[in-house]
Amino acid sequence: MKATNIYFYSLFIIMMSCNKPENKLQVEVFETSAQGNKLTKVSEFPFTEKRVTIKLIPEQTFQTISGFGGAFTESSAYLLNKLSQKNRDTILKAYFAKEGANYSLTRTHMNSCDFSLSQYSYTPVEGDKNLEHFTIEEDKDDLIPMIKDAMAVSEDGFNIFASPWTAAPWMKDNNHWVGGKLLPEYYDTWALFFSKYVDAYETEGIPIWGFTVENEPHGNGNNWESMHFSPKEMTDFVQFHLGPKLEADGYGDKIILGYDQNRAGLKEWVDEMYRDEASSKYFHGTAIHWYESTYDYFPEALQYAHHKAPNKYLIETEGCVDSEVPKWQDDAWYWSKEATDWGWDWASEEDKHLHPKYAPVNRYARDIIGCLNNWVDGWVDWNMVLDRQGGPNWFKNWCVAPVIVDPDADQVYFTPIYYTMAHFSKYIRPNAKIIGLKNSDDKLMATAAQNPDGSIAVILFNEFESPKTVTLILNEKNVEITIDAQAIQTIVIHKV
Repeated sequence: MKATNIYFYSLFIIMMSCNKPENKLQVEVFETSAQGNKLTKVSEFPFTEKRVTIKLIPEQTFQTISGFGGAFTESSAYLLNKLSQKNRDTILKAYFAKEGANYSLTRTHMNSCDFSLSQYSYTPVEGDKNLEHFTIEEDKDDLIPMIKDAMAVSEDGFNIFASPWTAAPWMKDNNHWVGGKLLPEYYDTWALFFSKYVDAYETEGIPIWGFTVENEPHGNGNNWESMHFSPKEMTDFVQFHLGPKLEADGYGDKIILGYDQNRAGLKEWVDEMYRDEASSKYFHGTAIHWYESTYDYFPEALQYAHHKAPNKYLIETEGCVDSEVPKWQDDAWYWSKEATDWGWDWASEEDKHLHPKYAPVNRYARDIIGCLNNWVDGWVDWNMVLDRQGGPNWFKNWCVAPVIVDPDADQVYFTPIYYTMAHFSKYIRPNAKIIGLKNSDDKLMATAAQNPDGSIAVILFNEFESPKTVTLILNEKNVEITIDAQAIQTIVIHKV
């Protein structure tokens, strides 16, 4: 008999011997499923032939969680302002209230991005090296009110980090919104830009937790706002300009996350960012996106990045269902393998295999669990709200958001992606610790975290067509639950 079989046989014997009421694990179970559950509390668990054993190992701890959430974009904020006050409040409470998803980590853009109504910069005056004309006036109609209203709703509060897509064209070698590089003569000006941004936003009453240095430094195919950095160029900018400037201006506590693009390039970036103590000093962590593949979460790259800098953040800062127009009020689509991403049409032949059709819920659940099991400590979705077209987006780069609205009809649709995100954000809180577990079924994805209040959240994802009965074991106690076919489930153990 194999060692693993002996192990789980032994667990079975232990379970039989202690299967008494006093040894039953007390849990609450919440499920979202293709059958129609939406973060629904379930208490009846029909027996199934497919059996799984999961043993929690709370004494084995991994990374500390920084949070889960989404991004404040001008497009999302603009749409909220077009809805009735009732629906606007409903959406903000769904994302930020304790009874909702209770988002704890969020992102926004500095200057415009593709999910803006137009292209704009906080530095409109050409040659203004000292940024005497710096202004965030463009954000005051939509973006800043959305953030402030979210802050008012959030009882626990949330951190916000900001990302630039590009400097103003006059600072770049191609004098254009798209592509090009920051001219060396403006490195100090661009560092000042970050400091001015913190000052302006905090004057508005919005504390800034940190930054990513540049959204997608490899560029985006020269389609919308972008600015290119090599690993060395970004590291030099942070080490010799941005880090010292923030420090000098009293903002040395602001988090700086390097890279901020797909995972396949992680090795060369973290090798450069953490090349020595002088550069590592200013990088607090690494930011990543998920667009390299619709199913592969690149565990080897994540492991490498963590072990290169084990005491730094490793945060997924952007992911969405891209190259798709949202399906309006069609829950089934989010569970079926009909979605495609940009790579379905445009990936090179050698990379086509990374971009098959996929179910949107699967993509989210697989990636978040895969990330948590490979040292990622935060996971941030892209737009919180988009319209039925997947915009507004000035480049017509349509995408899907967890909440879709029809502003003309004042209607709101909470997609299954919203509930998928909430399974993590609501039940795994900041400063939780990912804990160890042993899982007898490699087809059932599982992760677990112990929260600061002592509770444990176990999250399961069954993407297949058959339900499974799971025996969950913690210390000398156990409980049997059943997870439906095509379902994500959060099991909360309140008393350990």
